[in-house]
Amino acid sequence: MAHGEVLEFEEYVRTRQDALLRSARRLVPDPVDAQDLLQTALVRTFHRWDGIADKRLADAYLRRVMINTRTEWWRARRIEEVPTEQLPDASVDDSTEQHADRALLMDVLKVLAPKQRSVVVLRHWEQMSTEETAEALGMSAGTVKSTLHRALARLRQELESRDLDGRFLEREEQERCAA
Repeated sequence: MAHGEVLEFEEYVRTRQDALLRSARRLVPDPVDAQDLLQTALVRTFHRWDGIADKRLADAYLRRVMINTRTEWWRARRIEEVPTEQLPDASVDDSTEQHADRALLMDVLKVLAPKQRSVVVLRHWEQMSTEETAEALGMSAGTVKSTLHRALARLRQELESRDLDGRFLEREEQERCAA
């Protein structure tokens, strides 16, 4: 960008910053966020300043950049932090039970035939559709469904024979008493 265009942009910002900040305040309620929004929009506009042929349309261009930037920020915010006067109790998850459950699952899966195990793993762990599983294993969708049905029935039978339902209920009771 030529030096004259930089000076022209600086002059534009000096004369229009109050109006542009008011526009930013209409887009976001927090005054600090509005200043950040305007600053981000000005930086983005600075890089495109020489591409704005009619500088009388610069306000409209900058407002569009602010709207787009605000939308990007809104989409990017996955978890919203909410200020609170009282912090929640910090708890550390005990992963030993998760490891025990995983070890149990791995052990129980050994009772299945290799084809059944493959179907269960692809459908439930890999979360593939019936069609994707059929394609991956080179079988029909109907065969995947029937194999999965038999495999899940066999897993239920194995879990019942190990009396794991009683252990799970016992663990839930212990957790409830501890709380």
